[in-house]
Amino acid sequence: MIVRREVLNDGRAWLEAAAIVVEDTPELLASYIPEGSPFRFPAGDWPTRNGLHPWHGKERWHGHGVLMLQRPGESYAIWVFWFRPEREFRGWYVNLQEPFRRTELGYDTQDLELDIWVPATGGWKLKDDDVLEGRIHEGRFTGEQVAATRAEAKRVTDELDAGRRWWSDEWIAWRPDPTWPTPTFPETPPQPT
Repeated sequence: MIVRREVLNDGRAWLEAAAIVVEDTPELLASYIPEGSPFRFPAGDWPTRNGLHPWHGKERWHGHGVLMLQRPGESYAIWVFWFRPEREFRGWYVNLQEPFRRTELGYDTQDLELDIWVPATGGWKLKDDDVLEGRIHEGRFTGEQVAATRAEAKRVTDELDAGRRWWSDEWIAWRPDPTWPTPTFPETPPQPT
């Protein structure tokens, strides 16, 4: 069991999720947030109407869970979602993010907001590009970060258009071990060194 943290430019945690390591090799980190896995959101003055975190009140993951496939040094992860009781696969979700950094409790990354949906039926669709300029205005991202994120999205979509991707269709059929307990957060956070 690990803690996956999404952090901001200033080092504050944006979101923490308890997760399970599925595979950890020099080439791949696969982690899983199962149904019921808890979230934590730090208190803070968030750029929302009420000042609360945008996900305030969502304390746990709902649905089948999400499997995240990440290669060291890459600025995106592949998220695998399933739908309905039959765990129907609908497509791949390319989550643009900073390369993961290992921590004492798991790993940190920063979600860069822009995503690419790759449906099982083919093609791709860019998601949330329209909100990036607002994130610069809010101070969440710099203009340079947004430009680099868009460039990475272009690189990935060019690869998709060329019919190239590194992840395997074998992950579509992956199932969590039914004996795994729902992950929890450690009772006491690590002390700064």
